Amino acid sequence: MKKVFLGGTCNGSKWRESLIPLLEINYFDPVVDEWTDAVQEEEKHQREVCDYCLYVITPKMEGAYSIAEVVDDSNKRPEKTIFCFLEKDEETSFSDYQIISLQAVAGLVKENKAKVCHSLREVANLLNRKP
Repeated sequence: MKKVFLGGTCNGSKWRESLIPLLEINYFDPVVDEWTDAVQEEEKHQREVCDYCLYVITPKMEGAYSIAEVVDDSNKRPEKTIFCFLEKDEETSFSDYQIISLQAVAGLVKENKAKVCHSLREVANLLNRKP
């Protein structure tokens, strides 16, 4: 069965909990209570072996590393990279400027021939497609 790496915003975001029930494929959730070297190595391994690498960015994002990861994967593995950003996450929203910037990131990802989705439902539909 196919498997997707669930990368992207952590920081208390519940997007994974919303997406997982919609999935008909296996997944790897990299969110853990304690970050260790072993956990970091397993995350790198899963990015390599999963059939898809999904990056969902929400306004709860604090760092920029997930943006770097999606652009890197869209260059190296475009056939398995999926990008989605959600303008709202509970009561938190991106500013207009941030949305413009994320749309530009989506453009880069698309130019690299990776997939861009605009909602978690669209992500699930893409991942659940039967070959």
